[in-house]
Amino acid sequence: MESVNYHNAAAMLAWQIELGADECIGDVPVNRYDVPPPAPKPAIARIVQTAEPEMPSEIDPVAAARAAAASASDLDGLRAALGAFEHCELKRGARNLVFADGVPGARVMIVGEAPGRDEDREGRPFVGPAGQLLDKMLAAIDLSRETSVYITNVLPWRPPQNRDPKPEEVAMMQPFLDRHIALANPDVLVIMGNHSCQALLGKRGITRLRGDWVEAQGKPALPMFHPAYLLRTPLAKREAWADLLSLKARLRDG
Repeated sequence: MESVNYHNAAAMLAWQIELGADECIGDVPVNRYDVPPPAPKPAIARIVQTAEPEMPSEIDPVAAARAAAASASDLDGLRAALGAFEHCELKRGARNLVFADGVPGARVMIVGEAPGRDEDREGRPFVGPAGQLLDKMLAAIDLSRETSVYITNVLPWRPPQNRDPKPEEVAMMQPFLDRHIALANPDVLVIMGNHSCQALLGKRGITRLRGDWVEAQGKPALPMFHPAYLLRTPLAKREAWADLLSLKARLRDG
């Protein structure tokens, strides 16, 4: 039986060699006509949603200015708070902080609009041609920044190319101005120019407002033409003189 199996196997091997088989592929026969089972589907990874990290909220510059101004207990502290305030873009293009000039605690506080080139260079308000005219106006009614007047602006930094202050810039600096007036505590305010009237009175139209006493920040206030306007419009000096006389009378009677 073994010899028969041997001869049969030898014959089968010879037959496969004649067919061209010259290599043993495997010990187990493979049915090439059998349909393979479907491949298993890949597992779908679960997407775990995680909470997005909270982005830091944007700083409200007006709220930051309000907090900084409220922290100042005196004028020196307010100046330091303004110098440390980093949220106003005007600061980046200015040479100096223009805080104030004159006598702190004086009966008259003048509020201008914004520094010009000369003010930015020197770090004091009203030192250019408009400031020289202001000094002459004050001297005409026996006032001066050296003895009896305190001066500041709505904006402490010069706008580029002396452009008009933007409403958002005025709103940002408003808490500092309010605190400045409260700490200086003058008897009367002189509000010079449209932008100053907008900041302190909430209205514009200096030709209509000038000369009439109003109230601002709880103080008697007199809107007047800005000296820069008077340099451009000399005919308006007559109205400015009438306003100066009104200021003199108010100080005398008050």
